[in-house]
Amino acid sequence: MNTLKVEHNFDLTNYNSYRIKAICKRAFFPSDEKDFIEVFSDTPESKIIIGGGYNIIFAKENYDLDFVIVGESYSGIKLEEDNIIVCESGANTKDLSEFALANSLSGVEIFYDIPSSLGGAVVMNAGASGEEIKDILVKVRYLDLEDMTVKEIYKEDIGYQYRNSLFQRETNKIVLKAWLRLEPGNAADIRSKMETIKEARWAKQPKEYPNAGSVFKRPPGHYVGPMIDELQLKGYRIGGAEVSKKHGGFIVNIDNATGMDIINIVKHVQAKVKERYGVDLEIEQRII
Repeated sequence: MNTLKVEHNFDLTNYNSYRIKAICKRAFFPSDEKDFIEVFSDTPESKIIIGGGYNIIFAKENYDLDFVIVGESYSGIKLEEDNIIVCESGANTKDLSEFALANSLSGVEIFYDIPSSLGGAVVMNAGASGEEIKDILVKVRYLDLEDMTVKEIYKEDIGYQYRNSLFQRETNKIVLKAWLRLEPGNAADIRSKMETIKEARWAKQPKEYPNAGSVFKRPPGHYVGPMIDELQLKGYRIGGAEVSKKHGGFIVNIDNATGMDIINIVKHVQAKVKERYGVDLEIEQRII
């Protein structure tokens, strides 16, 4: 029988990709669906759920809240018939890509170098280069906090949009598992695509500093990077955070940045882009 792991006054520094220093009151590490029900049955409104911590900004250094961390304790990946992979929400998309490669299945190569948990990818419809998680998704299993029951929903009913979904709009639904349908492929070709994608991303993205990927959603008719380039905001710094000199769409932690350093840069960039282009930049990352 599993015993739910709980840590008190837990250091979250290694559980967010910006490496912002933060502490929470308690951290829960669920390993099965019963654990999720147990955790959320009590004061669900005071609990923050995170996966790999890849797309979040901690606004505070101390949280008098409980965090539910699914990245390491709930991350199973298995293959079912008809080329369907079933993933628990804490599974890393890199591990998913490597699992698919090992089984000569194509369709998740683009996620090889997109840092995300599977749950986070499903919630925000993660993707790149015209490919999105919804393209391969079959259905999702989730915990509905309204009645504390586990339910399943097919992709067609999730209301997917660009970097948006039902799960992003209705935060009382906790993604537990996802079923992905892939296509049989040649392992050498799959590996080649994965490596090509990784090389291209590493060439233009600031992988040498802690960051959480693209900060802003791409507004219709515009590209974020070129606008920031034209405004000469690359290298703009507040505290220990900086607009990446390598790619203007990223903010990097170069010297013990706080969450507010990053958030204040976000506000500054938004104001400058609005002033010059009349465009309201929408943040892609989740501020906690």
